[in-house]
Amino acid sequence: MIPRLRALTQRTLTLLTLSTATAAGAGYLYLNSGPAYPQTTHESRRPPPSWSPPPRAIMIDALKRSTEPKRGEDDDAQFDILVVGGGATGAGVAVDAASRGLRVALVRLPKSTKLVHGGVRYLQKAILELDYEQYKLVREALRERRVFLQTAPYLSHMLPIMLPIYKYWQVPYYWSGCKLYDLLAGKENMESSYLMSKGKALEQFPMLKSDGLVGAVVYYDGQHNDSRMNLALILTAIKAGATAANYCGVTSLHKDPTTGLITGARVKDYIAGGEFDVKAKMIINATGPYSDSLLSLSSPKHKPIVRASSGVHIALPSYYAPKGMGLLDPATSDGRVVFFLPWEGGVVAGTTDEPYDMRAHIKPQDEKDAYLSGDNILPRESEVQWVMDEVRGYLSGDIKVRRGDVLSAWSGLRPLISSGAVGSTEGLVRSHVVKVDEGGMVTIAGGKWTTYRAMAEEAVDEAIEVCPGLKAKARKCQTQELRLVGSEGWDRNMFIGLIQRYGLHPEVAQHLSSSYGSQAWTLLSSTAQPAALDPHHPLSAPYPFTHSEITYALTHEYAQKPLDVLLRRTRLGFVDARAALGALPEVVQVMGDTLGWDTRRRREETRKAEEVLRGMGAGGRIEVGTASSGESWLRIGEVQRRVCALFGFCPALLRPSSTGAATYSRALFQPGEIEVLREVFGRYARVSGDSGSGSDSKPGFGLGAQDQMRMPVSMIREAVQSVAGLGYAYEGVRESDFRYVLREAGLPDLPEGKGRDVDFEEFVEICGDLKDVSVAPAVSKKGVQRRRIPVEKSGGGV
Repeated sequence: MIPRLRALTQRTLTLLTLSTATAAGAGYLYLNSGPAYPQTTHESRRPPPSWSPPPRAIMIDALKRSTEPKRGEDDDAQFDILVVGGGATGAGVAVDAASRGLRVALVRLPKSTKLVHGGVRYLQKAILELDYEQYKLVREALRERRVFLQTAPYLSHMLPIMLPIYKYWQVPYYWSGCKLYDLLAGKENMESSYLMSKGKALEQFPMLKSDGLVGAVVYYDGQHNDSRMNLALILTAIKAGATAANYCGVTSLHKDPTTGLITGARVKDYIAGGEFDVKAKMIINATGPYSDSLLSLSSPKHKPIVRASSGVHIALPSYYAPKGMGLLDPATSDGRVVFFLPWEGGVVAGTTDEPYDMRAHIKPQDEKDAYLSGDNILPRESEVQWVMDEVRGYLSGDIKVRRGDVLSAWSGLRPLISSGAVGSTEGLVRSHVVKVDEGGMVTIAGGKWTTYRAMAEEAVDEAIEVCPGLKAKARKCQTQELRLVGSEGWDRNMFIGLIQRYGLHPEVAQHLSSSYGSQAWTLLSSTAQPAALDPHHPLSAPYPFTHSEITYALTHEYAQKPLDVLLRRTRLGFVDARAALGALPEVVQVMGDTLGWDTRRRREETRKAEEVLRGMGAGGRIEVGTASSGESWLRIGEVQRRVCALFGFCPALLRPSSTGAATYSRALFQPGEIEVLREVFGRYARVSGDSGSGSDSKPGFGLGAQDQMRMPVSMIREAVQSVAGLGYAYEGVRESDFRYVLREAGLPDLPEGKGRDVDFEEFVEICGDLKDVSVAPAVSKKGVQRRRIPVEKSGGGV
C-alpha cells in the first residue's frame, strides 16, 4: 500500500512539475511575443549623420558612361545588372544586388491595399479548394511579413483587423481559420487572434452595424506606406552603390550578334530628352504588368505570361472607422473581399478585382504619355459605387454613406501570372514566376508587395546563376537584416525630439517621423529649404503634409513633376484629391522656382496634374456661387423654359429662395432648385385625406395649400426622375441609392410603401439625401484656405 502511495505521489509530483514548467515556458513565450520594436536610445533624440543621394544629372551621366571602353582591370564602367522597372520588385532587386557588391543600374517610369499581409482570403481558398499553390503563397507571405516590419519599422506597423460575425455557425469557422493563420505564421506571428463579444466589438468599432451582430474575431496583419516604402528601397539601393534614374524607359535591347545574348539597352530620358545606350552583363525585367512588353522586345514571338488585374480603392474621412482597428468583409454581395482600414489619418476601402486589358494602356512613346503612365488608369464610377454599397452594408444605420464623402478614388494594376484562360482574375494565384528567355534576360513577375524581398532574392540568384561572371564577386543575400534608409537611429518616440527641437505640432511631427524616419532630421534642417516655407505651415490644412516636404522631394528624392510630390512623395492626392488640387498651385510655384520652369512649362505641368487629380475625384460640377450673378440668372432662365415645356405649365419665376437656402443649406441646393422641387411636389402630391392619385388632383401653389398636401412614397422616384436633366445632378441617382435613402428615412420601399406618403419638407429632405449619397461635391476654384500653426500650440514650449 505504502509503495503504491509513494509511486502515486511521485507521479503526481512529476506531472505537477511538468505542468508548471510548461506553463512557465508558455508564459515566457507569450510575454516575449508580438512585434519587435527598435530600442529607444539617446541617439534618437538628436539628428543622425546626414546623407543625401547624388543628383539625377550625375545618375544619368553614370548610365551614359557604361558604354565607355575598359581602361584597366578595376576600371569597368559596364554594369553587372540593369534593372528595368522601379516598383516594389524592381527596387527590391536593386537593393538585393547592390548589397551583394554588384554594380547595379535601375531605370523606371513612374500605383495597392496598404496591407503587409499573409492573406487570410488566400488561406480560405487553399482550404476550401485544396489549392497547394495558395497555401505556399500564404506561408511565404507570413514569413516575409515579419522581415518587412523589421527592415523598415517607421513605415510599417501592426494593425488589428476585425471580422464581424452575423451568424452563430460562423463563430467556430472564422475563429479556427484565424487560429490556423496564427499557427502558419509560427514564430513570425505578430499577435494571437481572439474572439470578441458583440458588446466589445461595438465598443471597439462603434460604426459597425449592430443588427444581427453575434460577435467578431480579431486577427493581426501589417500595414505600410507603399509609396514611401518604394522610395526607401530605391534610396537604400543608391546608398549601397546603385545608379538609379526615374522617368527613363527602355526603347530597345542590344544583343551580341554572335551569341544572341542581351548586352544592354537603349534608354530614353523623358525629362532632359534624348536617348543613350546602357551596357550591362545582365538585364532583369521587373516591370510588373508591363513585363510582356519588354519580353516582346527580346523575343517578338513571346507569348504573354502576365494578366493585369485592376483594383479600385476609395479614401473616406476618418470618422468612418476607429483609428486603431480595421475591418474585413469576408463575404460581399458577389463573393469578393473588401478591406476597410484606417490609413494616413483617414480611411481607405477596397478593393475590386477586375481584368484589365493592357492593350488599352500602351507602352508610352512620348513625354506626355510617360508622364501619365501609371496614373491614367482611372476608376470607373460603377466600381466606386460598388465599394460604397459594400461599406453601407456593414456600417450602422445612423451613418449616412455619401458619395460626397469619397475624398479620392484610384485604380492600380496587379501583375498576375496568367493561367492561359480568359475571364475573371479573382481566382488567379498571387504567386510569382522567374523566367530566363532566349536572350538571357531574367524576368520576375507576379507576386505582391509582402513578398517583394523573397522575389528579389530569387531573381538575383537566378541572374548570378545565368551569368557566370557574377558568381565570383557576388556575396550572399543581405536583405533579411538590411535596414532601409531612415531606419537607423529611429524609434517610436523620435517625434518627441522633433517637437522639442523644431516646435512642431505633434501631428506634423508624428507624420514626419512615420514617413521619413530618421531622415526627418535632414528634411527639417535642410539649408536648401526657402525661408518662407517653414515646417509649421501645412501644405493643405488640416492634413499634416508640410511645405518643407516639397523642397526635400526635389533635393533628396528626385521629384520631377507635381504629381511626384502630391502622390508619390506625400500621399495628399490619395488621401484627398480635392485638397491636392487646391495645393497644386503652390507646389508648381516651388518646383518652378527651384527647377527653373518658364511660364509655359508651369501651365503645362499644372494642366497635366489637374487632369489626373480630377480623374481621382477632384473633379465634379462647377461649384454654385463661383459663377457671376448674370451667368446664374441665364442658367435659371433656361431651367424655367425647360420646366414649362416639361410640365405644360409655367411656374412662378424661378429665383433663389432665401427661405429655402436657410432651411436646406446643408443639402447644397442650387439657386432656383427649391422652387423647381416645390412645383414638382405640387404636380405629384395630393391634398391630405384625398384618396385620388396625384395626377388627378389639382396642384396647389400656395404655401398654405401645400402644407396640407402629401406625396405617396411610390411617386417619389418618378418625381425625382422628372427633374433629371435640368442641371441639378439628379441624373446620377441609381436605383440602389433610392432604396438606401428611403430605408434610412424609415420609409418602406415599394411595394410595401404604397400606403405611405411624405409632406414637402420630407420630400426635399429625401432629395437632399439623394444628392448627398450619389453626387460628388464640387471643387471651389478659390483653392483651400490654409492656416499657420502657431508655435505656442505645437507642444514645443518657448
